[in-house]
Amino acid sequence: MMDKTFEPASVEARINKAWEEADAFKAGRGAAPGAEPYCIVIPPPNVTGSLHMGHALNNTLQDLLCRFERLRGKDVLWQPGTDHAGIATQMVVERKLAAENKTDRRTMGREAFLAEVWKWKEESGGTIVNQLKRLGASCDWSRERFTMDEGLSAAVLKVFVGLHRQGLIYRAKRLVNWDPKFQTAISDIEVLQLEKTGSFKWQRDGEEAFDAGKLEKALAKDPNGHLYYFDYPIEGAAYDPEDPATYISVATTRPETMLGDTGVAVHPENDKLKGLIGKSAVLPLVGRIIPIFGDDYADPEKGTGAVKITPAHDFNDFEVGKRHSLRVVNVLDREARMLIQDNSEFLSRTTPETELLALHGFDRFAARRAVVGLMAARGLLRKVEPNTHTVPHGDRSDVVIEPWLTDQWYVDVQPLAQRALAAVKDGKTRITPESWTKTYNDWLENIEPWCVSRQLWWGHQIPAWYGPPDFQPDQNGTFPNACEPNCFVAESEAEAIALAREHYRGANVIVTASEHEADEFHHDPASAGSIYDPPEGQTVPIWRDEDVLDTWFSSALWPFSTLGWPEETAELKRYYPTATLVTGFDIIFFWVARMMMMGLNFMDEVPFRDVYLHAMVRDEKGAKMSKSKGNVIDPLVLIDTYGADALRFTFAAMAAQGRDIKLATSRVEGYRNFATKIWNAARFAEINGCLRAEGFDPAAVKLPLNRWILSEAARTAETVAAGIESFKFNEAADGAYRFVWGQFCDWYLELSKPVLQAEELDAAGTAARAETQATVAHVIDLICQLLHPFMPFLTEELWAQKANAGAARAVPAGEAGLVCLTRWPELAALVDEAAEAEIGFVVDLISDIRSIRSETNVPGGTQVPLVLVKASVATKAAVEAWAPMIERLARLSAIEFAEQAPGQSAQMIVRGEVAALPLAGIIDLDAERARLTKELAKLDQDIVAVERKLGNPDFMARAPEEIVEENRERKAAAEARKLKIAEALERLQ
Repeated sequence: MMDKTFEPASVEARINKAWEEADAFKAGRGAAPGAEPYCIVIPPPNVTGSLHMGHALNNTLQDLLCRFERLRGKDVLWQPGTDHAGIATQMVVERKLAAENKTDRRTMGREAFLAEVWKWKEESGGTIVNQLKRLGASCDWSRERFTMDEGLSAAVLKVFVGLHRQGLIYRAKRLVNWDPKFQTAISDIEVLQLEKTGSFKWQRDGEEAFDAGKLEKALAKDPNGHLYYFDYPIEGAAYDPEDPATYISVATTRPETMLGDTGVAVHPENDKLKGLIGKSAVLPLVGRIIPIFGDDYADPEKGTGAVKITPAHDFNDFEVGKRHSLRVVNVLDREARMLIQDNSEFLSRTTPETELLALHGFDRFAARRAVVGLMAARGLLRKVEPNTHTVPHGDRSDVVIEPWLTDQWYVDVQPLAQRALAAVKDGKTRITPESWTKTYNDWLENIEPWCVSRQLWWGHQIPAWYGPPDFQPDQNGTFPNACEPNCFVAESEAEAIALAREHYRGANVIVTASEHEADEFHHDPASAGSIYDPPEGQTVPIWRDEDVLDTWFSSALWPFSTLGWPEETAELKRYYPTATLVTGFDIIFFWVARMMMMGLNFMDEVPFRDVYLHAMVRDEKGAKMSKSKGNVIDPLVLIDTYGADALRFTFAAMAAQGRDIKLATSRVEGYRNFATKIWNAARFAEINGCLRAEGFDPAAVKLPLNRWILSEAARTAETVAAGIESFKFNEAADGAYRFVWGQFCDWYLELSKPVLQAEELDAAGTAARAETQATVAHVIDLICQLLHPFMPFLTEELWAQKANAGAARAVPAGEAGLVCLTRWPELAALVDEAAEAEIGFVVDLISDIRSIRSETNVPGGTQVPLVLVKASVATKAAVEAWAPMIERLARLSAIEFAEQAPGQSAQMIVRGEVAALPLAGIIDLDAERARLTKELAKLDQDIVAVERKLGNPDFMARAPEEIVEENRERKAAAEARKLKIAEALERLQ
């Protein structure tokens, strides 16, 4: 006997173990002879990570696809793995060392620290893999990869060297997002833009004197959120704050960066300021003479109309500086402290004030206060005002990110982007939803060089070695490279040594641990007064670049490196290009586009045929989940409470293309109830002797009811398959839900009770019961297969529970024990239009009668007559055949046939047939019409009120996104209710 209830907690671990012991998800397991390959590579979660809602949604959809295609007999490989997550992992281990009172990584040294990281990875790095298994992820876990494993590391080296030899990787000094806490460049996706608004306000022509103490107090709360207005005196003019011809005003949110200003931009058509174009300003405190020039970058409508240009500390300014050949002056060090003393670029052609020089080593925010104070003391601070603007923060360090000028490695991705663009344009790769194709194209058409170096220790160390610079003259007798070390890019240290030995004409080449250690070997050509040409036996040191590669670099190779590249493996030949990529829209640039570029460049083929970009999981009100808001929902808690299947089905049912998922726990609870409903249906079948029958042929059943449910199963199989194939997971889930809950559980089992539970049966009745019992058992097996991609644990458990319930199943040889290795049902031959017409009419008739009773407030216990008007012969026969069931389920006193509808009745049209419920004496029709009319008017008022809000630009600009969405939903709900009320009112006319 089946247990009374389905308890996911007692089933899921056991089912997972059964799958594991059967190697159920091994690549190719269960594939039909000559099967088409179907491969998905998992977006590798961070090795530091724990399952969050984004992971849960993403992996549910991938698993749904893989289980579906496995059932269809394809050769499925879902390739799993994890990402080494450079900055995140390094941070975790550094915190762990601090908690254990161990030495910091710099004191420990690189080799010892990396040993600690690997130790942590082995002990704690598998957490998210186990959590994915709890979700039901059917990956081939025997093939799990790690972006730092030996094979993938070899792929990274080969790609880096290959791109370098193609001239696509180079080292340059450019601005990057610099994290002063971790002292590394970070990618755009690791930067959070946080909105800041200050509180200090002051202006020079006001009544109060500038109060540095008040400013300091305001900035102590948050150093950001203000706009500072400074006057820069015009060169050669005596500064007069009352004479605009003697100064130019600029505004900045980062006063400390003014020390690096090398120009001021004015829009060429700015009538107020264009007269200053061509003149120069004197940079206060510093004494640097900076040009005033015309450039469209300056917006006449913003700030003062003039823009201070700091090329070393602002991305836009850097580009403006290049256009106008401005000097690039860096005034911050690696830790975002002021870099003034011994800063030759800063000190060149300046006359800095003594008080300014004293700021050397100041933290940037302390310097901010000091610079504002110095400008105020000199009468050059015009005003300070609160200003709402976004400030970039490191998503892990939580410190303000600085645009910082530094030497980094870059990939020139523009040539690679052209092939990636063409591949999508030509249909070799399809992006769903299609609307994201424009976003993909726009980014690739305007792509910038990719900074791939990071100043970390954990990661793929850049395969570049440096040697002493050349001091050999060119044809003009000059020494163009006298300050730049030589660089040798190679896949191995041995290869780098060989390249260096060749370059240095056979010198003895050794590898030192760092540039510092190499210094003792350097030959000083200036002191020797000769060209650097090491004599025979001379030792030349080379040292490896200490930086590592951006984590996204190894991830870009994921579709082919995980399959064995650069080796020519059988898996690479079989599964590349992969079939589908499922990922979030937010990494279409950082991952999807880069995989396209790398796959096309190194495999000469797109990495995947389809890309499905899912939306975001939000809270039930539509707000983005965040720890600060306290609205984060832990998927593991939901799994513990409601089971993995309920959560999975929720995701599938809500995964409408392009629409964020507003997740409410009540929705998950509802699908837990769905699982319970299915379990109870299976128990009903068991209690009523519904077993598989030997030789049962679903195409040969005779009873209309049984033909109907089999026909509906066929329709559902088609609907579900079409939904999954087109990535319309919500439509697939809705089709499955409608069939299982609505048609099978609610209608079929209810309508079959008289046959299954009759106490006395003649021969015909006995045959009908046997057929119905066999049909119920057969359909339950079909439900297990149709629902398996969505609810693997429930369906696997039911499949096992029903394993011995009657005749053996007709499934692939050796796979009878697991539903995941059976075949997707082919049911097209079971579609039966006649049965659908008969039973469908009965179901719709009862449903419509129930709706009318509810809408018109007919008392629940009151029985009313039903009149069918001018019914067709087929309809009359169907109604007469099912009259007892219709009367019982619709609470009718009688069913009559007439040529016209009786007076004072509520009428309905059911599949073209007119039916009427005489309600005279049962309800007050006039009062009911009045009630419905009043409700209709109220709904109209509500709709107008919401439309007024949604049409108000001020409301749309200020209201939080979730409030706007809530109003849209209120409008939609009111419109749907209005339609139902209007229909009810029409029936009473």
